[in-house]
Amino acid sequence: MSEQQSQDVRPAYDVEAIQTKWQKTWAELDPFKAKDDDSAERRYLVDMFPYPSGDLHMGNAEAWALADVIARYWFQQGYDVLHPIGWDSFGLPAENAAIKRNEHPATWTEINIETQAESFRRYAVSFDWSTRLHTHDPKYYRWTQWLFLKLYEHGLAYRRQSAVNWCPNDQTVLANEQVVGGFCERCGTEVTKRNLTQWFFKVTDFAQRLLDDMAMLEGRWPNRVLTMQRNWIGRSDGAHVEFAIEGRDEPVTVFTTRPDTLFGATFFVIAPDAPLAAEVVTPAQRAAFDNYLGEVQRATEIERLAEGRDKSGVFLGVHATNPVNGERIPVYAADYVLAEYGTGAIMAVPGQDQRDYDFATKFGLPIVRTVQPSEGFEGEAYTGEGAAINSSNDEVSLDGLEVEEAKARITEYLEAKGLGRGTVNFRLRDWLISRQRYWGPPIPVIHCPACGEVPVPEDQLPVVLPELKGADLAPKGVSPLAAAADWVNVACPRCGGDAKRDTDTMDTFVDSSWYYLRYPTPNDDTQPFDVEAVRRWAPVDQYVGGVEHAILHLLYARFVTKALHDMGCLDFVEPFTALMNQGEVINQGKGMSKSLGNGVDLGEQIARYGVDAVRLTIVFAGPPEDDIDWAELSPGGSLRFLQRAWRLSGDVASGPGADPAAGEERLRKVTHRVIQDATQLLEGQRFNVMVARVMELVNATRKAIDSGPGAADPAVREAAETVAVILSLVAPYTAEEMWERLGHPPTVAKAGWPVADESLLVEDSVTCVVQVQGKVRGRLDVAPDISAEDLEALARADDVVLRAIGDATVRKVVVRPPKLVNIVTG
Repeated sequence: MSEQQSQDVRPAYDVEAIQTKWQKTWAELDPFKAKDDDSAERRYLVDMFPYPSGDLHMGNAEAWALADVIARYWFQQGYDVLHPIGWDSFGLPAENAAIKRNEHPATWTEINIETQAESFRRYAVSFDWSTRLHTHDPKYYRWTQWLFLKLYEHGLAYRRQSAVNWCPNDQTVLANEQVVGGFCERCGTEVTKRNLTQWFFKVTDFAQRLLDDMAMLEGRWPNRVLTMQRNWIGRSDGAHVEFAIEGRDEPVTVFTTRPDTLFGATFFVIAPDAPLAAEVVTPAQRAAFDNYLGEVQRATEIERLAEGRDKSGVFLGVHATNPVNGERIPVYAADYVLAEYGTGAIMAVPGQDQRDYDFATKFGLPIVRTVQPSEGFEGEAYTGEGAAINSSNDEVSLDGLEVEEAKARITEYLEAKGLGRGTVNFRLRDWLISRQRYWGPPIPVIHCPACGEVPVPEDQLPVVLPELKGADLAPKGVSPLAAAADWVNVACPRCGGDAKRDTDTMDTFVDSSWYYLRYPTPNDDTQPFDVEAVRRWAPVDQYVGGVEHAILHLLYARFVTKALHDMGCLDFVEPFTALMNQGEVINQGKGMSKSLGNGVDLGEQIARYGVDAVRLTIVFAGPPEDDIDWAELSPGGSLRFLQRAWRLSGDVASGPGADPAAGEERLRKVTHRVIQDATQLLEGQRFNVMVARVMELVNATRKAIDSGPGAADPAVREAAETVAVILSLVAPYTAEEMWERLGHPPTVAKAGWPVADESLLVEDSVTCVVQVQGKVRGRLDVAPDISAEDLEALARADDVVLRAIGDATVRKVVVRPPKLVNIVTG
């Protein structure tokens, strides 16, 4: 039979057949179920769970391919791995779909969950399917309601009236973080303000701890995420200063980070939407103020704080008194001050603050510098360091003091006179959790005319959503639950009188703030989580997800973890020990979108190239955190590589168990160098380089088969088995098929990570570069342990190097054995 005929009868690499075959086998074996029996050291990996809005997309494919590399590596190392799966299944998209389709949100949600579950199985993610949970399941949100009650019990959940972000389209409240560029992140509608009574979680009580505990996360979380959280928490050290305002008995307290500039405060500004502005405005200025307030309420917070925005404001008809110099200063309402920051009022120092300078210039107000500008300064407001000027009264003088010393001196003075005190302020605000929508966990509180707020007793949880669908869910300005009279009207658990349920639902970020605690015991009907099981598994060793959750979800999960720790429920204070953010999958240089017409359908890619080729393409594209442009990648090239790797397993002619020590040393050295490198690269999460090293091993193995010791050499089997094991992290179907063809039972995922033989890592020789005057003039193959003297002698004796030196005098020789000799001539 000719070689061509022999190749024609070889088995084909049938992607679809291989996928179908191994999906069935894995479903029967259930190889990734956590044992939790103390038989091995535990590892806990959690992917940010998906929202079931449809089938999986390219972004999902990237996130889970990268996370699965880590999980499968841990399985290969012999750890007992918990790699769970669940769905973040409450939320507005399901409610909107239900209105459009005239059905219950659960219908759309559960269809999408099953679609995604099937896609996950096809995508071969190493999940423990027994952990499966859905946040819209009453068996889950019962415990979300329990969490609310615990926070309420400990004074961390409260209700108050607040000016909130309101989406006119979705007819619901949005957290500040859900307003992007002044628009609703969900539907794109311009956001307005509305005063409503809302539920909040007291995140601000944990502001300093949220900052301090980041020290535990340094080097384990991306620096940009830590920076974003620090900026969001926004600690500011400064002072509270009291200003008397005409017609008001109590002074108004303002926060400033620069109390040293107090002598330069020439006017006073109140946020137009702060209650204080409406309180102090004079009757003569009331109409002008009301008109201005209407304008401000149409602007978003981001617009109000935008750099370069034209300053606007209105005089309120009253004056305040500067507490350090007795000056009478006008009081304005202006939109660049926010009601929610500090006390909603500021002292304005135009000499040292650009926004105040712009306002003072527009309204003709005095500008007094209190810090000496640096020489040559020709700007407007001076915000740099310098000595204090124009800053004294009969009792205290700051003049000549540098900024920090001046701050300390004036703070001492204010405290001694009862006019202020040193303090710390945070940009962070309490977490607004109320939503006026249906598809979320009902807030477990009953409002009784006699008893006030009454928590639903724990034995009456869950408070299950009433059956509403279609038009019943349409936005009406109040929660759809308010119209469900049979559900709303209940007896007060405390006094038995007529009462009403709270009709708001919780922000879905509450569901995701604690779900990692539920995974170890997802079917426990007696408690939200088994404390002992959580002790065994948590905190999460590796968390994987997008950087878009850097502030919202991660900050809230950290807060809830700390709160539960303080209640004695947990023995750790940080939920996620390590965090990996994947980049974005883009196409043709831009984010994928329907409007741009550049979307890439994951299902089509898998149908064309197979799961393994798609996964390999993603992992090989670059470092996990980098964006990848699908237009620049080659899943077809990945498929061809997988075919080459798969063929190795069919060509191996030695039997299982063949002693690799009897094989060719050259190939064995390549194999063990790849094992060593792959291990180090995986630990450093440089997965793309790990794939490149496997590709090198495939090429070396093919060369050994075709033109080296041949297919029967035991070193060839060792190399092919190594390829299968390492490749199982990225291309599980191909690796499993290779493993079977090499004579092993499934599954390759538990084959065990190969260990490099140190004796095979020793190089026989290395290449030394010889430079003359900084230019490469020769290369020498030398022993790795060659001495500096011997290496210099070899370099000086090399004919090419001698010709490069010529008649010049050697002035200096730099030797860095074994890889460099640099000869300097004069």
